[in-house]
Amino acid sequence: MDTTSSASDGGPALKAQEVSGDEQVDFKSMSDSEWQNRLTKEQFYVARKKGTERAFTGEYWNTKTPGTYTCACCDTPLFDSSTKFDSGTGWPSYWQPIGNSVKSARDVSNPFMPRTEVLCIKCDAHLGHVFDDGPHPTGERYCINSACLKLKPEQT
Repeated sequence: MDTTSSASDGGPALKAQEVSGDEQVDFKSMSDSEWQNRLTKEQFYVARKKGTERAFTGEYWNTKTPGTYTCACCDTPLFDSSTKFDSGTGWPSYWQPIGNSVKSARDVSNPFMPRTEVLCIKCDAHLGHVFDDGPHPTGERYCINSACLKLKPEQT
């Protein structure tokens, strides 16, 4: 995943900080300032401020690379590529998360279209939404923003 923000979004391109696998961080108590130091502007807007990237613009909406999609904020494994499918929506879509890696909450930010928000279980990052129009075997469609993900390709 490209971890730079473009100069066109109002500032110079900056690298997002990686989270070390052995680093002990209380992600749920981090301030906005701390998140802004770790993430690109787009990642911060989407994951921490509940934004949404435009359809068909995210890095992973059409990716077919086998691997594991992790949280861009805390590196928690979220989705396996074997559960990814083409929903035609322009966002990466999965029919099942990995284990209990995500949680959901009612999103009533749009009173005309209440939805179910998907959050990372470890850091509470806003990932996207889940709908009940997905394929078998679950019938669910986890519609996730690419900005919230990092792909770790399978080792061959």
